Amino acid sequence: MLRKFAAIVLTLVAVLAAGWLALKRPDIPYGTLEAEYRVPASDFLTISGDVKIHYTDEGPRDAPVLVLVHGFSSSLHTWRPWAEDLQDAYRVITLDLPGHGLSRVPEDRKVSIDYYVETLDEVMRRIGVERFSLAGSSMGGNVAWQYALAHPDALDSLVLVDAAGWPDSDGAGTPIIMRILRIPVARTLIKDLDLSRLIEDGLKKSVADPLFVSTQMTERYAALSRAPGHRDALLHIAATGNARERASQGRLSAIAVPTLILWGEQDGLIPVSHAERFANAIPNAVAITYPDAGHLPQEEVAAESVADLRAFLDQYGSGAPAISPLDNQATADSSQPLGGPAGGALRPR
Repeated sequence: MLRKFAAIVLTLVAVLAAGWLALKRPDIPYGTLEAEYRVPASDFLTISGDVKIHYTDEGPRDAPVLVLVHGFSSSLHTWRPWAEDLQDAYRVITLDLPGHGLSRVPEDRKVSIDYYVETLDEVMRRIGVERFSLAGSSMGGNVAWQYALAHPDALDSLVLVDAAGWPDSDGAGTPIIMRILRIPVARTLIKDLDLSRLIEDGLKKSVADPLFVSTQMTERYAALSRAPGHRDALLHIAATGNARERASQGRLSAIAVPTLILWGEQDGLIPVSHAERFANAIPNAVAITYPDAGHLPQEEVAAESVADLRAFLDQYGSGAPAISPLDNQATADSSQPLGGPAGGALRPR
């Protein structure tokens, strides 16, 4: 009996090992990824620590500057609809954070929110930009509000898009991939595997309409995660997420710049209730929610969200005086853009 049981166990182990080997995928060289995923405006610069950063810098050089920071496992591609729309009147800068997109990974330290705040500051100094409006999505929103606290004199305004940072950020439908990444043994086992199916599942559960997630979109996320060093960086961020400094009323009350909060009501990763929490905590904040969007309103409802952003930036994105504190329950009616015919200013509901 023991021999039979042992034989079954060995067979199962062999099958699992064979399956693991079948799903194992090597890194994809940066040259291959750059040929496929650079955009027409792509450029590169090397910051301290010899980290090569992929970024874009579009629009008039003398226009007000808007900087866009993507979320976890994403890339500057998420901002293309906004960048293409706004570059007629704004200088729009996007970048891939280290360990994401086409940007390299530092060899001398681990990536973190604090490191990304430092990276953003160095990139802006290297480009020669002293003041700008800053927008961040998801984890990039966490980077953005922490940047606003660390460098308050650098910003004209702040935009948080389904931003991370509050404790207990997960929505009820948190994708399997995010749950797996919290388990140390699982992270080790899956690090080198083909995670395309799990990435697709995660993307579909984060947006309002699963059909929005195309094969091309899934392939881009999966391929860019296989750049040399990226999988280790992403797993490290996932493993240390609970150790981050979290948002609180006390911390965020120090943000003085005008702040726009945009949120998809069907966000499956970070609940829409966090839009109100940010609006309550930041004195000069207004929130807009979109019923037909999930975690990526900059892509899912690009026309509506960029119209609201443009109206906000036209009023507050070029060094205009700070607005008076809004009602701390403030939300705005997204049926027409801010600054539109209904009033010409931020309109609390």
